[in-house]
Amino acid sequence: MKITFSALPKTSEQFAALADGKLNSPENTCALFLLALNMYTQDKDTGLEAINLLRGPRPMNGYDSQFIRDRLRDKSYLPLAYFEGATPDNSYTPTEPYIVNVYSDPRPQDCEAGYIRLFLKTAGADSARPIRLRQKGDKWFLWEYSSILSGIRIPASQDPWA
Repeated sequence: MKITFSALPKTSEQFAALADGKLNSPENTCALFLLALNMYTQDKDTGLEAINLLRGPRPMNGYDSQFIRDRLRDKSYLPLAYFEGATPDNSYTPTEPYIVNVYSDPRPQDCEAGYIRLFLKTAGADSARPIRLRQKGDKWFLWEYSSILSGIRIPASQDPWA
């Protein structure tokens, strides 16, 4: 499924307006997570606020915040690497409008009721990365997303061997 954004949000208000009414789709929650991570690379507090919105009734604790900080340290390119057009050769600069492809789980029977696993692809990795969401009512919230924050190929502009 393709999720398209005309612009990247910069403020909590812009993000909240963009997320309003969209958490009823797990694919939207996945795509919004990438926007929240990108906001984090610009302003940590704003990004954490956006991520917490996507986590629903399970807000981040100190460990969760440190995990995000550690994974994005010196990798501000990582969140945009999942958008169409972003490659190591162009320093993960996506094309506009901003499009995220969210892929369904080839083995949905492996997830228990109330959970879903979806996949995101990046040109910086050889395989798709899973992200797990949990449903509460008619909304989908982030549950497990560590694979999305795993390392990818560094941009060619930062690679001394390129």
